Amino acid sequence: MPIPSVSPARCGWCGDDPLYVAYHDGEWGVPSRDDAHLFEMLILEGQQAGLSWITILRKRENFRAALDGFDPERIARYTPARIERLMQNAGIIRNRLKLEAAVKNARGFLAAQEEFDGFHRYLWSFVGNQPIQHRFASAKELPATSAESDAMSRALKKRGFSFVGSTICYSLMQAVGMVNDHVVGCHRHEVVRRLSSQ
Repeated sequence: MPIPSVSPARCGWCGDDPLYVAYHDGEWGVPSRDDAHLFEMLILEGQQAGLSWITILRKRENFRAALDGFDPERIARYTPARIERLMQNAGIIRNRLKLEAAVKNARGFLAAQEEFDGFHRYLWSFVGNQPIQHRFASAKELPATSAESDAMSRALKKRGFSFVGSTICYSLMQAVGMVNDHVVGCHRHEVVRRLSSQ
């Protein structure tokens, strides 16, 4: 008689949707210093505002196709006419302010990338270049913002970025491993903690 497989314990927010589980197990919380990935997540987190993350995950590949593979140099050159064409694309979030923010954020990203010899150097400076390790027992304990996300939000806004409120910045920090918010009972908590120390 076959032994039934037992799923590993996970953070409750990811549920059992295969796309969500794959994102939780393979990407969320993993420290990333790859500028291309950081830019993609910055854009997607801004698109999420007011929506669920699973909605964004389901449209991620549509966004990749529509936004030239998340190429900041191309996005920075988008014209109002290009925004109009994007507004006709049913596969993405058709929000003019968010799409215009993607263009502004691409320009801000490129400027910071040049100034700091890498956007990752700038972004990670808000956590002293080391992931913050939390030990929360449940998702109810997870904060929506932090002193670090407050500082990041203020700094990005001064640089001309949009859709970078503190809540969005904190969500970005969680996604790219600047903070380890896997709950302690999750099978990824310790894995991510070890990755953070490498």
